[in-house]
Amino acid sequence: MSQSILREVAHRPWQMPQRPWVMRQTWNDLLFAHWPVEPALLRSLVPGSFELDTFDGAAWVGVVPFWMSGVALRGTPSLPAFPELNVRTYVTAGGRAGVFFFSLDAASPLAVWGARTFLNLPYFRAAMAVSSSAEVQYTSRRHGNGQTAEFLASYQADGAPFHPAGGTLEWFLTERYCLYHLGRGGAPSRLEIHHPRWLLQRAKASIEVNTMGRVNGIDLPARPPLLHFAKRQDMVAWSPERVEVAAERIALWSPVR
Repeated sequence: MSQSILREVAHRPWQMPQRPWVMRQTWNDLLFAHWPVEPALLRSLVPGSFELDTFDGAAWVGVVPFWMSGVALRGTPSLPAFPELNVRTYVTAGGRAGVFFFSLDAASPLAVWGARTFLNLPYFRAAMAVSSSAEVQYTSRRHGNGQTAEFLASYQADGAPFHPAGGTLEWFLTERYCLYHLGRGGAPSRLEIHHPRWLLQRAKASIEVNTMGRVNGIDLPARPPLLHFAKRQDMVAWSPERVEVAAERIALWSPVR
């Protein structure tokens, strides 16, 4: 990761944190597969501390396969590269738009342990394989607790690279600089991140198996997803901070699982 990304800040919707970042990562060969859903279908699945973020009245669910390299705490050696697959939607808290993860599957036992232990993020160990070539072959299978979560697909870029323009759906789905979660004590937390502007391409994909929505209690629409590809993204992250939200928002959530 080049330190030059810390100087690329003009695109950010708010100022980058002034304290030192604590982790770096590089994301590779990403497929963004997105479906629009009725916000009411997600409300009970997202903590009430966080307000669902919508575009033209629709909430969006993303299934995002990729592989990670250069994953390291500041000043430590990197972990070996490994695949990751996340299922996400988009929320706001305190006026800042971010990402909320329903699940994150990874092939690295250490990454899963660290994220669950220190961040209380819903990481799961899965058997995963990815081939990085013009056409990416991606396989993820997770078994446990009587559930199977699978994603099998091939995908590739299908168009010229472009930076999403502000106000577009592509911007809404990708240009986000924090993630939200509940800490170990149940307190709403924000984890700030930074990366350069996304360089996206249209994509085409053959998704053979996808139960990632169902395992998270989400019935994805029976329609082709909106697809985008990104070859690489470097990022840094900061330690999470508590988000102050109104008590009535916290009371909105009644978990169903």
